[in-house]
Amino acid sequence: MRLDKFLFFARLTKTRALAQTIITQGHIRIDGRPAGKAHVSIGPGQVVTLPLHDRIRIIRIEALPVRRGPASEAQSCYTDILSEKPD
Repeated sequence: MRLDKFLFFARLTKTRALAQTIITQGHIRIDGRPAGKAHVSIGPGQVVTLPLHDRIRIIRIEALPVRRGPASEAQSCYTDILSEKPD
């Protein structure tokens, strides 16, 4: 699945365009490597680091969502490893 679609379907961003902007600005890492393109493929088991809402979030992908469903369904697709406010 494309990274921008995952961020949108998992309700981590409000729009897919916002997800693409964050990715192309170089703020997202997948397994420690920068993800510079929105079309990067991701899958279960990968760790994504991203800045959201004045926080740095580190999430592990557990499953790939098939649609942008309710929040409870979206949250079951990832595990929040770390969510802390930067200094």
